[in-house]
Amino acid sequence: EETAAAGAALARAARAGDVIALSGPLGVGKTALARGFIEQLGHVGDVPSPSFAIVQPYEDLDPPVWHVDLYRIEDPSELDELGLDASVDAVLLVEWPERAGSNAWPEALGLTLNFTQDGDRILTAKVPPSWEGRWHPQ
Repeated sequence: EETAAAGAALARAARAGDVIALSGPLGVGKTALARGFIEQLGHVGDVPSPSFAIVQPYEDLDPPVWHVDLYRIEDPSELDELGLDASVDAVLLVEWPERAGSNAWPEALGLTLNFTQDGDRILTAKVPPSWEGRWHPQ
């Protein structure tokens, strides 16, 4: 619930053209955060993990959202086929951004979810200048 709430708070600060990079191990809650984000913008219904589709667009939201899961990407050159550069009028939520290479989305809000030793989750952020003053993890 707290992870989804963090996603909802993030959605209230997001703007079209933003890239939000979601990193962390399997099962930590990246998709739960994305669900909270997408539901906050008004989506009703399922928010499936885009693990197999790779890109799940939500064009009816304001701003539109492209939920992307790069887990199955083996080489950054595969990104060219996804058309992610066409998402300039949308928010790009990217799970497993490290699969895109170290130079992808240098101005992205970088969020990392990790497990603590007692099994809780911790969220850390790399906040670029374009996000300063808009959102701070709690």
